[in-house]
Amino acid sequence: MQSALYPLKFLPLYKNVLWGGNRLKDYGFNYDPLPNCGELWVLSSVDGKESVIANGFLADNTLNEAIEIYMGDLVGDKVFARYGTQFPLLFKVIDAAKDLSIQVHPEDDLAQRRGMPYGKTEMWYVMEANAGARLISGFRRDTDPDEYRHALAAGCLEELLHSEEPVAGDVFFIPAGRVHALGKGLMVAEIQQTSDCTYRIYDYNRRDADGNLRQLHTEEAMDAIDFGGIRGHASTRYAACPDTTTTLAACPYFITSLIPLTRPMRKNLEDMESFVVYFCVEGLAAVKSMDHIVPLHAGECVLVPAVAESVELFCEGAAKLLEVTIDTSDWNDVPPTAWERIEGFEG
Repeated sequence: MQSALYPLKFLPLYKNVLWGGNRLKDYGFNYDPLPNCGELWVLSSVDGKESVIANGFLADNTLNEAIEIYMGDLVGDKVFARYGTQFPLLFKVIDAAKDLSIQVHPEDDLAQRRGMPYGKTEMWYVMEANAGARLISGFRRDTDPDEYRHALAAGCLEELLHSEEPVAGDVFFIPAGRVHALGKGLMVAEIQQTSDCTYRIYDYNRRDADGNLRQLHTEEAMDAIDFGGIRGHASTRYAACPDTTTTLAACPYFITSLIPLTRPMRKNLEDMESFVVYFCVEGLAAVKSMDHIVPLHAGECVLVPAVAESVELFCEGAAKLLEVTIDTSDWNDVPPTAWERIEGFEG
């Protein structure tokens, strides 16, 4: 019976939302009969929305089930000790045909005080941007809670917020606590902590399919918001060269790098103590590791197990890959899992 671990590819999870578009069909995704797909969940361990493995003998098992079997061999010993069978990251593609709500996410401590295991720090890599499309990231200047409440009540919150007009390839790091929103005409690859917690602050008085105003989380958001202003650009400045690895974001939850691929490339993973995810954001690529080859097109990813010693990357024409891992080198004292840290948790 075959049991050796290998790089894992996953079935897509489609989410129809009020503001969603239909550009993902151009990438080969078929989400009929849904009228749109605003969120493609590429890799998920969120309860009730676990990704299902698409390739090899583990096909039809969930990611969580695979982690339960292979533990540290799949995700890394330190990662498994900290997160258990919950994969720590969530990967999405977001297609915004309309403006998303203005929102904020809590950090870990606040989330856990409110009965959730994790907060939500995330990043965006802009895959497509229509001319004139904008996004919101933080406040234009330092703002106090009273000024914020007044602007929210008066319907002029956007006057306090920092916005930019992105282009394809731009990167935005969104730490927990930063007020943010994607505007219509943007499609982004999103990498975030495994959390589905969003506090909706303002939603342009839109109504759902039943004609009801969508729920806002005005008071819940107050303790989560960072009222500090953005200095300069909210986007990350970087310079990427073909066939090199350029770091885009580094935080305690993930390290994301960009690889603009034009020719075959081999990478040594022996010093890695964590899994590696390769997330294709442009073109056609393939990832070979542990004697398995996994083809990818934009919007797909592959999870390379922590025990893999090397990986080879290939492309048809030019392609762009996001390489995502976790730096566990300074995890000297491994804490209990997040749920165990919640006061009164009994399993």
